[in-house]
This record gives sequence, C-alpha cells and structure tokens, in this order.
Amino acid sequence: MSVENKSVTPRQIGLKDVHVALITSDGSSGTVYEKPIKISRAITAKITPSVNSENLYSDDGVEDELTAFAGCEVEIEQNALTLEHRALILGKKYANGELVENSGDKPPKLALLFRSEKSNSTKANPVYRYCVLYKGAFNEIEDEYETKGEKPNSKTTKIKGKFYDRESDGNWRMMLDTDATGVDTTKITNFFTEVQEPSSNQ
Repeated sequence: MSVENKSVTPRQIGLKDVHVALITSDGSSGTVYEKPIKISRAITAKITPSVNSENLYSDDGVEDELTAFAGCEVEIEQNALTLEHRALILGKKYANGELVENSGDKPPKLALLFRSEKSNSTKANPVYRYCVLYKGAFNEIEDEYETKGEKPNSKTTKIKGKFYDRESDGNWRMMLDTDATGVDTTKITNFFTEVQEPSSNQ
C-alpha cells in the first residue's frame, strides 16, 4: 500500500446524517443488515476503541506482546430522539405515540453510520469522511428534565453503546474519504441506502 505524501492533512469539522441499520444475522456466511434509518440530528460523536494487551517475558526481557481488540465505546449527542427511534435502537414497544419500556427489553444488534465534513470541503466540492461501525448495541438512555425559567434551557439526548467486531469476518469499522484517490463513488452514493462492505482487495 502506497501512502500519499501531503504536507497539510484536512481535519474533520462536521457531523451529520447519523443512521442505524438493524442486523438480521451475523455468522460464517456473512452479515445481513436491514435498510439504514436516520435518527434525529447529530451534535457530537465520540468513539473510543479499546485493546487488551499482555507482555510475554523471557530471558529477563519482553519477548512478545499479545494484543486483542476489546471493542469500542460510542457516545452520540443528538438534538433530540423521538420515541419511535428510541424504541428502534433499544428494542422497545412503540405504537400510537406510546413508548412502553419493559424490564425484559433487549437492545438489538445494529450498525452505526454517519459522515463528517472535512476542512478542505467547499460548497462547490463538498468533501466528507464516511464511517460505519459494523456491529454493536446501545444502552438505556438517561433522561434529564428541568423547569422552564426566564430563558428556556433545551435538553439534548446522549446515547451510549458498545461496538465490536463481526462474527462473519472480524471487521468492526470502515472509513471512507470522498477525496481519496481511486475511491469507489458508488459506495458514497449508496452509503446510507445499504451498509457498505470493504472492497474485495482489502
């Protein structure tokens, strides 16, 4: 793999179009997803990968280091989250404006998709980094309310979850830059239509 030499690397300056896609199945034959669904408007997203490591010692020194991917913590701040979308990502019942939460609810396995604008983007030529986390689940959501005073203080919604590698191939994330040389434009066009898979040459 050749690495392009750039004196200035564009930075990430935006976040939008957060989607989720429920997982139908994940096994040796592959991973199957439902159609991605957009959930509200994004404010921030934090992805924190974790790796477990252990040193092996011999002859009074480190002989080798064993490492294993331990998943990643995800936290997304949204402007708001509808009850319908809350039911979707947490595996709850929703109908006719009513959200019913049960102690036996289990959050479904799903993929998380979004895109982030880059600093070299222009109105005439927008540039993004697309990202998909292939498998994970969200936790129960903390609710916060506050009485209205002289100045309204609106509340945002934070959703947290744990994402990890797929059983089908071990992949846990793919990122795609629209300004990269040789980028597959079909994947960019269809990124939020269906979950995109890595190219066969990866």
